[in-house]
Amino acid sequence: MRISAMVCGTVFLAGLGSASFAQEFPTKPMRMIVPSGPGGSSDFLGRLLADHLHKRLGQTVITENRSGAGQTIGSGYVANSDPDGHTMVIVTVTYTTSAAIYTRMQFDPLTDLRGVAMVGQGPLILNVHPSLPVKSVRQLIALAKKQPGQLDYGSAGAGTIPHLATELFAQAANINIVHVAYKGIAPAVTATVAGEVPMLIASAPSSMPMIKAGRLRALAVTTAKRSPFNPELPTIAESGVPGYDVATWWGILVPGKTPDAAVNKLNGVIREILATAEVKSIIESNGAEPVLDMPAGEFSELIKVQIAKWRRIVKERNIKTQ
Repeated sequence: MRISAMVCGTVFLAGLGSASFAQEFPTKPMRMIVPSGPGGSSDFLGRLLADHLHKRLGQTVITENRSGAGQTIGSGYVANSDPDGHTMVIVTVTYTTSAAIYTRMQFDPLTDLRGVAMVGQGPLILNVHPSLPVKSVRQLIALAKKQPGQLDYGSAGAGTIPHLATELFAQAANINIVHVAYKGIAPAVTATVAGEVPMLIASAPSSMPMIKAGRLRALAVTTAKRSPFNPELPTIAESGVPGYDVATWWGILVPGKTPDAAVNKLNGVIREILATAEVKSIIESNGAEPVLDMPAGEFSELIKVQIAKWRRIVKERNIKTQ
């Protein structure tokens, strides 16, 4: 009885400690690390979220860019920071593809960081040059099978989501197409518009201006469901490649040993921020939707599943890594 009472007391005090930590957190200025350069969607969303977190939590949130190596430099910095919830990083789906393509990293992407909240997610778009004689995914696949190894596709670079999403498409459709890497999505779009490569998977913000101008032809979206922003576009899955599903997303991570109380508090506050009209509008302008109902643990699990998926694709497609 005495031992049982001592155990119960210990559990009770631990619970009180966790509740107290959650109430007090945050206790000092916070940092939002952006693992990419200024001016992109991650930079803008990171600064926007930092401003809203400051207003809701009462602590200054400093935004800092630490770019390079497929988001691994900034992410690694946060992975090695104090695990107290005061240092965060806003990553994209590239975090998972980099974990697949980079074989030598200064941190473990599966354990040294944990998910706090997915901010938003949306589809990529499969585009072709208007001169290519195809108007559907099925026709594209048929053409590629008639001309194995003769169709090129562009990407934002080796290991980026446009690269691996297209390799997954090629594997699922059983076609042989050739990768041409560019230094970023902007030059890849420019090259596709110019006809240097006939095919490109890219984000909606990168693709839509050229699609509307008639300089790219959109065939399908990459997600399992159609996009509410382009409902006329079918999914790749419904166009002859069952099960195909790739989304682009943004999310907040913290060091892996950050207490649950801090993670859950941040998750709740960020979900409240995502529901505001201002933030919802910004995310939608990037062709995505805010994610309002995903717990932190579910986001962490999704990241692990996606890293495993892309590592499998890198291995099966014999994609060269570091």
